[in-house]
Amino acid sequence: MPEGHTIHRLAARHAELFAGDKLHAASPQGRFAEGAARLSGTVLESTEAYGKHLLHHYAGELTLHVHLGLYGKFSDGPGEPPEPVGQVRLRLASDRHWLDLRGPTACDLLTPPEVAALRDRLGPDPLRADADADAERAYTRISRSPTPLAALLLDQSVVAGTGLIFVTEALFRAGLPPRMPGRALSRAGWDALWADLVGLMRLAVAHGRIDTVRDVHLPEAMGRPARVDRHGGEVYVYRRPGAPCHVCGTEVSRGELAGRNLYWCRTCQPG
Repeated sequence: MPEGHTIHRLAARHAELFAGDKLHAASPQGRFAEGAARLSGTVLESTEAYGKHLLHHYAGELTLHVHLGLYGKFSDGPGEPPEPVGQVRLRLASDRHWLDLRGPTACDLLTPPEVAALRDRLGPDPLRADADADAERAYTRISRSPTPLAALLLDQSVVAGTGLIFVTEALFRAGLPPRMPGRALSRAGWDALWADLVGLMRLAVAHGRIDTVRDVHLPEAMGRPARVDRHGGEVYVYRRPGAPCHVCGTEVSRGELAGRNLYWCRTCQPG
């Protein structure tokens, strides 16, 4: 599932393509035909990402809400759109560009109260300009909970936009074991962890991939091969079970938490 930086990049891309344009909307697949009919002929005023949710705000207080989930993806191009290929849930087109959406978990229209309700049920998004003011709310939840810290950070109602890669890597960089109870995290520890998530996620927006390794541990600095993985980017422990830790050489561990894989270093993340 795409993590939050991907959704913020998509929001910026869609604004670049269509903001201020009157759009034609269609649902070649048919599953969003009614919603597309309501959107068609309206102007896209702005786009917004909140965690893993993408919002297009149209004139007339119409908001298109998309959650890509595991299988959703966008494609776009200039000029006239091609013949639809596959299950295209939504097609948007202006005089200059087209955009296709396939396979999302959610594609629906929201009213302003529904948009507000969506925001209210999400935790702070480290990539949003208003997030630092809400970070206190996240720590309040974490500091009162016996739930493992990794599970709390993956809970979108606690922190929005963080997926397994960001959580796994931020915990390694902080030297925190993923199964540590949330209530054991100090305020200073939370402030440092939050600041690191903000920095890592902003870097991912800028580069279009998740890189978490500090300069001293990069391949060229250590004389090691670069990572080869479909996710791209240099990481410390994510999907590296059995490989040596870049910092201490201990074999990276793998475990399970709530049906998801965890990766950590027993030496660098004791506890």
